[in-house]
Amino acid sequence: MKDRMSHHLEYVVGAEKSLRELIGEEEVMPLLKGVVEAGASRAELTDGGDRMLWWFGVPPGDQSLTVTLPVLLEGETAGKVTLRGRASEEKIIRILSGMLAATITAMLRANLKRILTTETHTKVVNQSYEELLETNKRLRTSEARYKDLASSLEEKVRERTEELRAAHSRMLQQEKMASVGQLAAGVAHEINNPLSFLASNINTLGKYVARFREMLLFYRSASGGDDTLSQFRKEAGQKWESLRIDRIMADVGELIAQSLEGAERVGKIVSDLKGFSHIDDGEEMPVDINSEIDKTLRVASYEMPEGAEIARDFEPLPAFTCNPALLCQVFLNLILNAAQSRRGPLRLSISTEEHNGEIAVTFSDNGSGIPEEIRSRIFEPFFTTKEVGAGKGLGLTVAYEIVTAYHGTITVESEQGKGACFTIRLPSKKEK
Repeated sequence: MKDRMSHHLEYVVGAEKSLRELIGEEEVMPLLKGVVEAGASRAELTDGGDRMLWWFGVPPGDQSLTVTLPVLLEGETAGKVTLRGRASEEKIIRILSGMLAATITAMLRANLKRILTTETHTKVVNQSYEELLETNKRLRTSEARYKDLASSLEEKVRERTEELRAAHSRMLQQEKMASVGQLAAGVAHEINNPLSFLASNINTLGKYVARFREMLLFYRSASGGDDTLSQFRKEAGQKWESLRIDRIMADVGELIAQSLEGAERVGKIVSDLKGFSHIDDGEEMPVDINSEIDKTLRVASYEMPEGAEIARDFEPLPAFTCNPALLCQVFLNLILNAAQSRRGPLRLSISTEEHNGEIAVTFSDNGSGIPEEIRSRIFEPFFTTKEVGAGKGLGLTVAYEIVTAYHGTITVESEQGKGACFTIRLPSKKEK
């Protein structure tokens, strides 16, 4: 019986296994497809001899970035994963390649453990009682070793998950800062205008004051002399004309008025930006959504195309408890998205209402619209239809995550060439 069964054994305990023996297409292809959908252009898995096993994505040669990482098994290189993509996506390509390599490594270890168990049990059937005792001892040692390995692997997976979560949070924060930076450039331009004529007016006022001083010194010196009154008047008149006091007196009032107006403009711009950022507010507070939209519109006005038309249709709303800076970030991203969607005259309609315990905020524009084939992907991280370098594809992702964090929803309706309509729905009373 033992001899007959030994002819049918397919495995030998401890024999070296190739990558294709340890993992199959049904396990690998979903992973390769997943990383391509997450941002890579092409994903490949090769064995230890650099022979192509499986791949998914566009043909090689059109990508400017290639990242290759080893797949390790028992400290040895069993294969390699290669991700290709655009250079502008380097950070996400490297994150995805590390995650793919770690996942395939974990699968190889698990499959190897299963195969070793199968091989061991097959051989045990043909062993004597004494051999079984020795095998049992080895199994206990092997089990302890694999328990340690599994524990170590779980810890590494947790660490990698935390690293990915932290990297994702950093990228979202960078997107928020990029929006604020874009606004800051527009605000700086607006502030420079009143500051430039303030500086010019103050410089001119300085020259006028110098002439007033010269005229006053003349009066003082002339009034103490022996000249006759008529001679004094004649010389004073000549001095008045030479210093152009009449024109200065007519101009000085306008200069002061312009300077005060410029100072008020600067103060208003700073006040709007401060109100938008809520730099002095706490984490969460009851806010009026209509007022927050108005603040955001005033700050974003510097990014609006010339001739843009904004239509407001606001209904009275109950106070909504949130971090107002985050809520303004959502409104800003949708407003900028509308402003960038059309080159010609922009019309943006914003409406609010409260119905059946739900607050609805709608942003409708007359932009180019969103094609149906990509409409379901617009909230995905790093998905963008803009040219390379023109956007990271995180603006709508940030808006989606903030809204859903407050138990709300954000949806879009669009027809290509006829604009888009984004609708935010928030609960009137914050869920606990």
